[in-house]
Amino acid sequence: MEGKHSRKQSLDLSPAEIAAAFSDPVDAERFPPILTPQQAAELLRVPLETIYSWRSRGLLDRCSRKVGKHVRFVRNRLISLLFNEGLTNAG
Repeated sequence: MEGKHSRKQSLDLSPAEIAAAFSDPVDAERFPPILTPQQAAELLRVPLETIYSWRSRGLLDRCSRKVGKHVRFVRNRLISLLFNEGLTNAG
C-alpha cells in the first residue's frame, strides 16, 4: 500500500509544471488564468455538461466562483485539483 501512495505522489504536478504547460503564447491566450466554463471544458476535454455537473455537486468549489450570473474557473487550481487531488465529493 505504501508503494502505491509513493507512486501517486510522484505523479503530482508542481505549480511550476502547471505554469509551464501554458508558457506557449498560443496556449496562454487560448486558456488564460481565469476560464469560462466553455474554456474549462475544452481544456479538460470533457463535455460542458460535465463541468456544470461537477460544479453543481460541489466538486469544483475550490477552483470556481460565480461572478454575477457567470461562473469562472481559476485555471491552475482546476488542473491541480483534478490531477493532484482528484474529484471527491465531501458532502
